[in-house]
Amino acid sequence: MIELIIGGARSGKSAYAETRALESGLRVVYVATAHAQVGDAEMERRIAHHRARRPVAWGSVEAPLELAATLRAQAAADTCLLVDCLTLWLSNLFFAGAAARQAEAGVAIACPLLAAATHALFDALPTLPGRVILVSNEVGWGIVPMHPVSRLFADEQGRLNQRVAALCGQVTLVAAGLPLTLK
Repeated sequence: MIELIIGGARSGKSAYAETRALESGLRVVYVATAHAQVGDAEMERRIAHHRARRPVAWGSVEAPLELAATLRAQAAADTCLLVDCLTLWLSNLFFAGAAARQAEAGVAIACPLLAAATHALFDALPTLPGRVILVSNEVGWGIVPMHPVSRLFADEQGRLNQRVAALCGQVTLVAAGLPLTLK
């Protein structure tokens, strides 16, 4: 089964996803999309907080760009893959490829890295054995961002969330730490 857990920043979505992974009764592999050595002290504190909260027995792999390949390599019938989070992964793709630079320059967007990686994820998800829990941010409830890169990112995040939600058997919105089943 594929499950999407979505919510705003600091909504409790990651903690809820971790609870769902524990409840699965399966071996858990945490798939981190953030780089361990990001060079940003605040982000490093966030990563440390997430690591400290996870059970020691859980496996852990990093997939800052190659998410589909990592999921294929780690998926097994007896395994729950917990991906935290699609938003950081999309951001990594934005800045590793040309999308951010093109948006900044006001150029029409054609980012092969972004397109290939998202399509690979959409193709992989329905074929994976075991269980997959994906965490993502809902970024579309605020005002329309003024900066072109932020506008493009919000658009792409919304599209990604919609496509992933369509592939999932269960979708849960978390707000103020409370889960609301959407699908």
